[in-house]
Amino acid sequence: MKPSDAPQNPSSAFSARILRTAFDRRAPNWQDADFLMREVASRLASRLDYIKLKPKRVLDAGCGTGGDLQSFGERYPDAYRVGLDASFGMAKAAAAAGATSGWRRLLRSAPPYGVVQADFAALPFASRAFDLVWSNLALHWYREPHRVIPEWHRVLTTDGLLMFSAYGPDTLRELRAAWAEVDGLPHALEPTDMHDLGDMMVASGFDTPVTDMERLTLTFESPDTLLRDVRLLGVNPQPERRQGLTGRARLAALRAALERQRGPDGTIALTFELVYGHAWKIPEKTDAAGNAVVRLQDIGRGGRPR
Repeated sequence: MKPSDAPQNPSSAFSARILRTAFDRRAPNWQDADFLMREVASRLASRLDYIKLKPKRVLDAGCGTGGDLQSFGERYPDAYRVGLDASFGMAKAAAAAGATSGWRRLLRSAPPYGVVQADFAALPFASRAFDLVWSNLALHWYREPHRVIPEWHRVLTTDGLLMFSAYGPDTLRELRAAWAEVDGLPHALEPTDMHDLGDMMVASGFDTPVTDMERLTLTFESPDTLLRDVRLLGVNPQPERRQGLTGRARLAALRAALERQRGPDGTIALTFELVYGHAWKIPEKTDAAGNAVVRLQDIGRGGRPR
């Protein structure tokens, strides 16, 4: 299933088509905006230091230009890595990055990685294909995460691990407040709450999922530098022209609203709420006849054993 491109809710400015176009356009210069993804990837990967896992196959869902795929080559040199992104431009760049690092694979005999363009909610892989599913700052782009997480569960092997990071609802709260002063229309991402993501993992069959959150605050010297970085990160794509959200007057009003948010130190703050999650795929409980066993207390929670 692919999300409709037609406006349906406040996140309609982030339809699949607009997002693909935005990230296709950003792919050639993604290194200018990759600083936040690299920082969050490092924080998420540090959690793997405490987990005994030697995956043979790793999926990076939302691989961007391939930064994490290359890092996994260092962490798991014997694992075959697969990157997936909804943007053709990003997937193409990730594949090119893998090709240019071929000499390193020859020296270390590490398996190469493959890259595909595909829908997050319709993964083109067989069930139980991966031992680790990793997704860094990608899930929030999908307007129906409850369709994505079951796919992650499906492609994981039994005892496989899911690890992901995503933006939380407080992300860009200052920018949303500024836009609310201008026209009240949706211009910024509205991600899913961490507790809802935890519930989705339980409903998808994951065992005792763990989610936690932290906030990062970036500061900017001017509204223009703030808006530049927001555009680079892709979290505020240009709305469709028919919505009437362009124009110098609106941009001037937005700059003025951001100016009013200057703190005592003279900078303008921008919040990023970071949600981290991980969970294991456990064997389904069955009886002697091979029928799934569902506990009475699980009825009404998706009908899946936990």
